[in-house]
Amino acid sequence: MEGQRLPGALNPSHFPAKLWHLVNSPRFGSVRWDASGEGLLIDQRLFERELLGAAPAGEGAALAAAFFKTTNFPSFIRQLNLYGFRKLGPGPLQGLAGGDAGGSAGPLLHFRSPHFRRHRPDLLVHLKRRTSAKKAKLAAGLPVPSGPPQRSQRLLDFTLPVEFPPEIHTW
Repeated sequence: MEGQRLPGALNPSHFPAKLWHLVNSPRFGSVRWDASGEGLLIDQRLFERELLGAAPAGEGAALAAAFFKTTNFPSFIRQLNLYGFRKLGPGPLQGLAGGDAGGSAGPLLHFRSPHFRRHRPDLLVHLKRRTSAKKAKLAAGLPVPSGPPQRSQRLLDFTLPVEFPPEIHTW
């Protein structure tokens, strides 16, 4: 899976490309596809050790620099949110690494985006970072091409038919 080619229009140094390589790499056990291949399962404790430099001698620091510009897990989650990923709730009760000594038995975080699917690297070009301008468009009801609409936008899009019985019209 690691050998799947990314679309030419996708910058390999951008967050979606780095995340794609990470989730498809057999080298890391902290981030994996969910069973359907439509979401990510992230073991926070293991992720922090493997990729954010929380290992005993800071072994993950070099990997963190290679993948992400942060060593802070909440900043990584913020990036997921900025690219349209949504948290679904906890994953299975057990961590990803199984029973090895470096594993974690902590809960898994489950995230999804309609443009991040296993075996579909072509969808990655649709993952765009949300900016304040895009947020303003969403608030104004204008179309924004990246990610699913916010809950408030979905509620605004829902309209009831405005037909009154003839007896109500009294003007």
